[in-house]
Amino acid sequence: MPIELKPFSWERMIRAVEKVRERTLRAARALQSAGIPYAVAGGNAVAAWLARVDEAAVRNTRDVDILVRRDDFEKVKTALEAAGFHYDMEVDCFLDGADGSVREAVHLLYAGERVRPDYVSPSADVTDSVPASEYQIVDLLPLVQMKLHFVSR
Repeated sequence: MPIELKPFSWERMIRAVEKVRERTLRAARALQSAGIPYAVAGGNAVAAWLARVDEAAVRNTRDVDILVRRDDFEKVKTALEAAGFHYDMEVDCFLDGADGSVREAVHLLYAGERVRPDYVSPSADVTDSVPASEYQIVDLLPLVQMKLHFVSR
């Protein structure tokens, strides 16, 4: 099936970034309201830290990674589903709406666990976080350690 090319548009590019921001905030607010410890992780956390130093170095990502404790999964699921996310059991992520895309989903990382078996170290704990303006974010050193998962000991 051929791909339909739309006109070039700054508005669409800006909207794509804004949608990630909205998704992140909606998920964070749902978890905060439910009293569930969490921290924004992954590419969005990296971008937030980079923006504090050099906004020209910031790169955007479409998905949202959130660090939670595995023991809180059922509460997380309930909170995110109440906020309009739909759990996809096959991919283990929360789609943004019934027709959401895995590329634009909320992915959970579990505190104290390796994201993949071949990762060098486990993820940080949710307590290894700091408050950002609108959500909790993984603190810098644990974030760097999580992102350097491919480095051997």
